[in-house]
Amino acid sequence: MAILLNIETSTDVCSVSLAENGKTMFLKESADGLKHSELLTVFIEELFEENHFDIQNIDAVAVSKGPGSYTGLRIGVSVAKGLCYALDKPLIGIGSIEAMGHFVAENVAGFYTSTDNEELLFCPMIDARRMEVYTALYDKTGKALTKVSAEIIDDNSFAEQLKQKKILFFGNGAQKCDGKIKHENALFTGPEKTSARFMQNLAEIKYNKKEFENVAYFEPFYLKDFVATIPKNKILK
Repeated sequence: MAILLNIETSTDVCSVSLAENGKTMFLKESADGLKHSELLTVFIEELFEENHFDIQNIDAVAVSKGPGSYTGLRIGVSVAKGLCYALDKPLIGIGSIEAMGHFVAENVAGFYTSTDNEELLFCPMIDARRMEVYTALYDKTGKALTKVSAEIIDDNSFAEQLKQKKILFFGNGAQKCDGKIKHENALFTGPEKTSARFMQNLAEIKYNKKEFENVAYFEPFYLKDFVATIPKNKILK
């Protein structure tokens, strides 16, 4: 049993929540784009001030560790580590894809109604640009069936699995796959955005097991190397 501050910055959503025993107490978030450097610390301060809650009373800080936006992850992890140092609290890392998969599997009735009790698979997707997504498959218990990977989506993606079971595709990466994956067992329903509240149950489980990160050495799970680009209008000729 714990009170945890959860930070989610792996996509264009900046989201923070305070949860007790895995249940939301307070939540602040914005989906206005990659403004995490402007919003994150402000959201955290407002979360505690507006709800008259002393930040010293939290038991740990949980942060989304990726994969996702390189910049977003760096900001979220840096703020989380700074809080852990300042407050002398443990740090918990939660996979972005894993959090979405678990949340939807545990709350499937809110996204899809089955009339024949078929077993579903759950496929969270985070946009990785072009036709590539970060993704993995989960069963109805939230157990991972595949490792988190970067997949280029085409007409044959998940073809074998779709022959066997219906798959719920969701997340901001699923939006661009709707026109590619045409199988009748492909269902595009569920949350489009990431959220700190998706992390809460997994964070509570890790806290109870004392599965903490090394604050000094913890780094985000980028999955792919960061490639810096130079805007065309900045290139000297």
